Order: sequence, then structure tokens, then C-alpha cells
Amino acid sequence: MLIHRPPDIQSSEITPETIYLRRRQLLSAALVSAGTWAAGPLLAADENSPQGLAYRPAREDEADAGFFTAEKLTPLQHVTRYNNFFEFGTDKSDPATHAGTLTTTPWSVTIEGEVERPGTYHLEDILAGVDLEERIYRLRCVEAWSMVIPWVGFPLSKLLERVGYNSRARYVAFTTVHRPAEMRGQRSATATLDWPYVEGLRMDEAMHPLTILSVGLYGRTLPNQNGAPIRLVVPWKYGFKSIKSIVRIRLQERRPPTSWNLSAPQEYGFFANVNPEVDHPRWSQMRERRLPSTLLGPRWIATQRFNGYAEQVAHLYNGMNLRRFY
Repeated sequence: MLIHRPPDIQSSEITPETIYLRRRQLLSAALVSAGTWAAGPLLAADENSPQGLAYRPAREDEADAGFFTAEKLTPLQHVTRYNNFFEFGTDKSDPATHAGTLTTTPWSVTIEGEVERPGTYHLEDILAGVDLEERIYRLRCVEAWSMVIPWVGFPLSKLLERVGYNSRARYVAFTTVHRPAEMRGQRSATATLDWPYVEGLRMDEAMHPLTILSVGLYGRTLPNQNGAPIRLVVPWKYGFKSIKSIVRIRLQERRPPTSWNLSAPQEYGFFANVNPEVDHPRWSQMRERRLPSTLLGPRWIATQRFNGYAEQVAHLYNGMNLRRFY
């Protein structure tokens, strides 16, 4: 895969990090005095935007749980203009350019398989039963670039507990929406992947508190190019595991197929845990290029085991050969 630089963005389109962080600080103070956060819209990345989400902001004291990192946030224009979403094209700028064709309202998610309450759930009903919160996570792409993103969402475990799951549920399978009329990459005769895009997690991975379903970033609803209206975020795994625009969740006994593993199993394993000691067949994984970065001034940093979340998740893989199960 080629790494393409995003197009230039006008400064008027950018929400400065300083403004965003100052609003979070003000909100945190307001929450302390109010004693609650669920009373209404609390924060928007743009004060005039109708896309603001009500959520509890991330706290520094949650760093030990992995919910917060004090690393510098990746500016909004890079988060929304430098993306892999092959359903809209293979260039990094294609999703931002073409994802506006995707209709995201109304939206529903079918939940099926080894569950007590299977059905098709409207997104509004899913969100009505959860408290949204902010998680500031590292994102590490298998292509060796990375970001730090303030996601807004809720633990996947909360949804799975609501629908109920039985002892036969060992894996969770996810499916992205398949709409070739709206997603130009799905119409391409030279598409790299078979559609729809599918992904999966082991049940203990899915139930881990770090695993969230995200509906926003930087305090506003997810842009289409970032996986609107609902996507998975699993911060200790390479980014391709965090499937976008989810329409189906299936709990099942057998390990589900996953798109990149089907396409190139020698390059993309099912687990896809970030591991600097296991190189991609075509490049090293020892370092990553933290965005924003330029050809003349690349920001190379050392890649951390499990993307820096080893303390929280390494126990999930005790006894496993992580070179074999990559």
C-alpha cells in the first residue's frame, strides 16, 4: 500500500487543538459543579455546529486504565483527511473526497447469532441505552503511520450485555455496509478486497473495556470518512481491525473470516496486535510515522508493544506465540 500525503487544508476549516482542549477543561469544571453530565448537549468541536455530542470527557486519572494519553493530539484536519477506507478509494484523500455520497440516516445494526435478543436495532435505540464518553487513544496503522485521536463512544461490552450472549459465543463478527451505488470503491473492477468488509474479535477482546464503538471524534459526530455513523475502535490492534460503518454484529462459536486476512493471509493475521518485533513482509514495524509528518520532517517514533496498551491487554494472550498468531 502506498502512503499518500493529504491535500492542503485551509486554516479556516481546522478546529485548533488549543481551543478543543480549553473547552474540555471548561467542561470538566462544569461537570464537577453540576455532578452529572447527561443533561443535554455539552460540547461541540465547533460552537456553531449542530453535530455536538453529549459525553463525559476523558480524564487524566484514567491513564492507568488506558482510556487517556497525554500525547499531543493529531490535528483534526489530519484525522479527517488522511484515511484508509477502501470502499471510497485507495488514496488517503479519497474517503474525504468521496464519502459524502454515503447516507447515514436512518441507520440500523442487525445483531444476531448466539444472543438472547437478536434483532435489527435503530442506532438511536442503541445510543439511548448508553452513556457516551471520550477516550483518547493512539491509532497505529499497519502501514507504519500513527495518530492520537479523541474518540467519543461507549464500550462494546455494554451493547453485548444488553442483547445477551450465551456460552457458545466465542467470537464477534462485524460487517460494514455494502452499498456500491454510494461507495465508489465497491464498484471498482480492480478492488483490493471482496465486499462487504468483514472483521472479527475473540470474545474476551470484544468485552475488554478498551474496546469501544465510536460515534464521534473531537466532540462531534463521526465524519463519513472516519466510519460514520458507528465504528469499532480497538486501540492495541492495527487500524484495519477497527471496522467502519457497521451494519451487522454476529456472535458465534467459530472464528469469523476477516477481509485483509482473506486477501493476504501471509501479511495480515486475524489478531493483528501491534508488535514491533513482527515485521510486515514488506516493511519493518519497529517504528511509526506520527502524523502530522512531512517528507522533509518525518516524525519517526518507536512503536510500542500492543501500541502502548500491554499493561491492560497482554494477559489476554498468555501462552500464545504472537509471532505465529500475528
